Parts: sequence; structure tokens; C-alpha cells
Amino acid sequence: MGYTCPVCSDPQADGVHLANHLAFTAMVRGGDHESWLDEHVPDWASMDDEGLATEVTELAEGTEYPQVFEDTTGEHDHGHGPGESRTQGMPRTAELPDEDAMAGETAEVLERARELTRERRQKTDEK
Repeated sequence: MGYTCPVCSDPQADGVHLANHLAFTAMVRGGDHESWLDEHVPDWASMDDEGLATEVTELAEGTEYPQVFEDTTGEHDHGHGPGESRTQGMPRTAELPDEDAMAGETAEVLERARELTRERRQKTDEK
């Protein structure tokens, strides 16, 4: 069972996904997600995803979230051939608005996200 975002009604697979959705959207966009977190979980910015998940799932509506896993379909197509990276052929950067037009904090969050993505891709490619 998943949860419906109490702000935008987007379905999330579980409590951690809901917590990450709320926090990331609040950090990047601010607005309603940030206001909701500030009102309902005032110390949200200092919490890890598990701690935030515990708090927000008590306030969110549960919803059915159908999931299909490769091992239950009998198919095993990863979209890449043997020896190829899962990210091979995918765009390496997202198209984003001009960083000069963004607030400093938003630009910092996006740069940190890019750094973490690069690190993850390096670890994936090394495997």
C-alpha cells in the first residue's frame, strides 16, 4: 500500500517515497509542500527520510499503489545488452532553467543533486 501526497495528491509507493517527495519538492520549489511541512512537521529539514516518513504517513491518506516487478512477469528486459550500463544512451544532464534566474539556495540544491547523481553513476558503472 502507498500514500497520497497530502499537498498535490500524487501517489507515492511507500512512506519513504512520500517523505522524499515532500522534502525534495519543498526544497526545490518551496510553496505549498514547504508550507505544509512547516505546519505539520516543523523540524522536517533536520530529519532523515525514515524519521520524516514516520511523521508524514500518520498524516497522509493510504492508497492502493499497484506495482509490477520483473520477476513476476516472466520477462527480464532491462533495456540494455550484456556489458552495457543501464545509463548508457540516456541523457547525462537534465534540461533546467537558467541557473542565474534561480535563487542561490535552489542552485546549491541542484548542484548537490548533480554531484550525488554523478557519484551514483560512477558506482553503477564500476560494478
